[in-house]
Amino acid sequence: MPRRHIRVTGAPDTPLRAALAALRAELGVSDGFPAEVLAEAERAAKAPALPSYDATDIPFLTIDPPTATDLDQTLHLSRQGTGYRLQYAIADVAAFVVPGGPLDAETHRRVMTLYFPDERIPLHPAVLGEGAASLLPGQPRPAVLWTIDLDADGRTLAVDVRRALVRSRARLDYAGVQREIDAGTAEEPLVLLKTVGLLRERLEIERGGISLGVPEQEIVERDHTYEPAYRAPLPADGWNAQISLLTGMAAADLMLSYGTGVLRTLPAAPDGAVGRLRRTAHALHIDWPHHVSYAELVRSLDPHDPRHAAFLQECTTLLRGAGYTVFRNGALPPITTHSAVAAPYTHCTAPLRRLTDRYAAEICLTAVADQDPPDWVLAALDALPAQMAEGARRAGTVERQCVDIVEAALLKDRVGEVFTGVVVDLEERHPTVGTVQLESPAVIGRIESDRPLPLGERLQVRLTQADPAAAKVRFAPA
Repeated sequence: MPRRHIRVTGAPDTPLRAALAALRAELGVSDGFPAEVLAEAERAAKAPALPSYDATDIPFLTIDPPTATDLDQTLHLSRQGTGYRLQYAIADVAAFVVPGGPLDAETHRRVMTLYFPDERIPLHPAVLGEGAASLLPGQPRPAVLWTIDLDADGRTLAVDVRRALVRSRARLDYAGVQREIDAGTAEEPLVLLKTVGLLRERLEIERGGISLGVPEQEIVERDHTYEPAYRAPLPADGWNAQISLLTGMAAADLMLSYGTGVLRTLPAAPDGAVGRLRRTAHALHIDWPHHVSYAELVRSLDPHDPRHAAFLQECTTLLRGAGYTVFRNGALPPITTHSAVAAPYTHCTAPLRRLTDRYAAEICLTAVADQDPPDWVLAALDALPAQMAEGARRAGTVERQCVDIVEAALLKDRVGEVFTGVVVDLEERHPTVGTVQLESPAVIGRIESDRPLPLGERLQVRLTQADPAAAKVRFAPA
């Protein structure tokens, strides 16, 4: 599921980059690994556990941002009768990580890759995450190979998953894929990516799911000031995301039938959260009639419009209640679905960047083989939800503080100016303190007053503080 994407460019010594570096130091996160972890990763990179099944004849391809080096997935699509066959290979991290070893312990401590606007703090050492375990083109790699057969409408007919040796033939990016498809020069696997992607998007609407096309926000430094820009996702981004969603849904169904697993679950959003989002829409001049559902509104938005782009970024707040639910021995949990997916779903397609995916893959492999999960999986399973929750909390802290730093940088030279905004939230016990969403630029900040603030109403506010070093933006009624 999406997160808020912010990218910062510019020299390392700019105030904004310095503030982000200070945040990493304050949070105690570093891309460095202990010596014993690096030593184990080096050994594993040279001698992974290789599978016996050889699928290197399948012409797989990867689709990622052009700067990505930790390539988790590689795919191939073909026609199968009147339907389609998806072959989707996921990096097999378990082929490199010894349960209970220093590398395993370090990944349990880190839990997930952390994304800052100017760099990332990886889950695995680069020798694995960007090297021996990454599905780089031309290199044979151990993988978890999913084969999913679909009917003519894109519905799942059959699922198989096994370990396999794979080799990607091409490393593509979203813009290049989109150009080839639009120009009519794409080979069949890419043509089918569009075909299957559109079918799956139609099924998503049918079941009541919603995918957020969250734009990437780039902060560009010009003449010692910062300007925001948005990169709207391409249709190819969405089609590729549907492949990952399809696999996560197939994995969840396997686990539920098997009776043991770990699901990604999300209850329906509380009314208060939706109400806050309605006030944000009002602040950004987005018409949201009461008879129009949240899903319908999101599908109607144009991420190329900066107002719509800002609103889509705020929509990710409805995903904050997501968690991981473990179940065993046929005792299914009370909630098995993810409300945004509108179906059972699990994380299993990004093991280089997320700890739980390694365990989900292992359970699916044993489910298809009708075997018991390995002891190392069962021993770690019950602790996974709390570990993932702590990792998500850390990632959420990074995201929120990075947003605060970036927005403070955008406004640092405008202290004292008056803006139009809407109070979108109030502190429960302090109606004089709340959150204001500006109309332009689309910044959110804390607002304090000496009288109760008008929730949901448009008002003029004065910027009283914008300090990137302190990660603070503050407003007061004008």
